[in-house]
Amino acid sequence: MEKLFETEAEEASSSSQDHKRWIEFDTLRTRLITKDDFAWKLPKTTSREKAEELEEVEMLRYVGGVDVSFSKEDPTVACGTLVVLDIQNLQVVYEDFAIVTIAVPYVPGFLAFREAPILLELLQRMKKKDASPFYPQLLMVDGNGILHPRGFGLACHLGVLADLPTIGIGKNLHHVDGLTYSRVRQLLEAKENSTRDFITLTGCSGHIWGAAMRSTQDSLKPMFISVGHRVSLYTAIIIVKMTCKYRVPEPIRQVEGIPAEASKGSVRMIQLHGSGWFTYFSLLQHIYFQKHKTAEGMRSENIREVHSCYKQARKVQ
Repeated sequence: MEKLFETEAEEASSSSQDHKRWIEFDTLRTRLITKDDFAWKLPKTTSREKAEELEEVEMLRYVGGVDVSFSKEDPTVACGTLVVLDIQNLQVVYEDFAIVTIAVPYVPGFLAFREAPILLELLQRMKKKDASPFYPQLLMVDGNGILHPRGFGLACHLGVLADLPTIGIGKNLHHVDGLTYSRVRQLLEAKENSTRDFITLTGCSGHIWGAAMRSTQDSLKPMFISVGHRVSLYTAIIIVKMTCKYRVPEPIRQVEGIPAEASKGSVRMIQLHGSGWFTYFSLLQHIYFQKHKTAEGMRSENIREVHSCYKQARKVQ
């Protein structure tokens, strides 16, 4: 009987937590802005030819990319990463990451409640550093914006909390409003779309959820762009195209990779351990802790030192 009461109490607590999430979710969603709402202007070129324009009017120059990865061994451990690029040359001007333990349980449809606080902390930490002049004017989020079953993905959630223009960059399609992989594939293969690098994703209701953008005309593996916060889809597509050198825009490509300070030899090490760059960071954190007996200070600025220890320990040249 006691176990029954305990189970009922746990279910009641879970129901209460879900109710609180719904209230917070709805509150945040009412603050969502899906049109252009920023003071800066889009640069006509990413070269330095128009550098004088930057002095006359505020131009979009610093674009951030954020991502959260979870450990395959322990789903309560996550690594949040932030990079900022100069849109003039697409070079990284700032990078940071944090490995944290997450107490918020996984609830389908509410993933942003786990991930957004990690990324928000990285942004707040950046403001306190000397790197604040590079604070992003816009964020690209490795995840979806309004192209989401609830119409409010991680890019929306983070954008509202940080009060920053955000764009959702998804590699997987959420099936919403009749939009499925097969339907998107048909659109990509349609003759009238054969020369287009992107197609708008319009649901059965007539609502435009985002756009599918491909790197080459014959590619059938697009990435999915959607409005996050304070940016229209039209502007989002322009900015994504401006920052693309490969299949995905540079802010996302850079944030998904190992930081530049530790890039040498990374491919071989990742193959050795078989579970991606997250395990690599976990090992770096472990080595740092063994050397300094604390996890404090385990940031990108001292990753060269830890990376050197790692190479020596693994005897990887």
